[in-house]
Amino acid sequence: MTTSLTFGVTAERLEYRNPFRISGYVFDKLDCVVVTLSDGVHSGRGEGDGVYYLDDRQPQMLADLERARSAIEAGPNRADLRKIMPPGGARNAVDAALWELDAKRTGKPVWALAGLEQPRPVVTTFTLGADDPAVMAQKATAFGPIKAIKVKLTGDLDLDIARVAAIRAARPDVWLGVDANQGFVVGELDALVEAMVAAKVSLIEQPLARGREADLDGYASPIPLAADESALTLDDVPALVGRFDVVNIKLDKCGGLTEGLMIARAARAAGLGVMVGNMGGSTLSMAPSFLLGQVCDICDLDGPIFLANDRDPAIRYEDGTAWCDERIWGRESLAPA
Repeated sequence: MTTSLTFGVTAERLEYRNPFRISGYVFDKLDCVVVTLSDGVHSGRGEGDGVYYLDDRQPQMLADLERARSAIEAGPNRADLRKIMPPGGARNAVDAALWELDAKRTGKPVWALAGLEQPRPVVTTFTLGADDPAVMAQKATAFGPIKAIKVKLTGDLDLDIARVAAIRAARPDVWLGVDANQGFVVGELDALVEAMVAAKVSLIEQPLARGREADLDGYASPIPLAADESALTLDDVPALVGRFDVVNIKLDKCGGLTEGLMIARAARAAGLGVMVGNMGGSTLSMAPSFLLGQVCDICDLDGPIFLANDRDPAIRYEDGTAWCDERIWGRESLAPA
């Protein structure tokens, strides 16, 4: 039996502390949507941040939500939602709201409803936007006692190599990954990989453009390759095998924790490693991803550190780990201190 729901949508702007540069883009703000679902007794919330390179931005998310309004108000379950809405930030927001609503209705936290073990803090990467090598090295040092850094590249091979070398010299103690954001072509891979081996890099994320996955057929990299833009939804997983080693799951890409967990299981079954990432966003966006991170090999949950202001209460970062109390999202509310 379904229960009709009251469906609320707000458009919000999350300002960045400083501009953040990657291959082909510079970000200074993030326009998101926040969904609230209520059955009159209990309510659930979710944030959608979209996927900029698919033009899944705030106007598109708002339009997707409006188109699905009557179906959402009818009170679908999470399986139904995957049929009602396409993957993307809008569905992610509704999916998260449904998870929290069910948690409050049942008195069980989302992690228990999802069949997960009780959550623990996870090691998260902290991301460096592309900049002058010396500046990036200084910022890497300023992170303090963290355990993992992810470096944004721009596709300028010589400069990117200099950036990573400077960061490794400044931080010989950390796990280091690089994210090319589709910035290279296959003819540049050998030089890139050779330099990354020298810098003791442990992961190269999305070196080639989405649509050029076949260029990796037969390519043997000594450093694991992660698919990000090449791995949007569950349907993309089979084509990754033999080309990538790791799949980076982002809930705004796939449309929510429901499908994110499905991707993680499918990737494991296919022999792929599993990573959780983010498209930016506040603690409300990170909370479902934090739960997915419980079953991942690599976690990139640093989105809120780039914001001028996060939500209160907020995800906690300590000694290189991330911790999101289930009462922030996914159970009964935790009042601000």
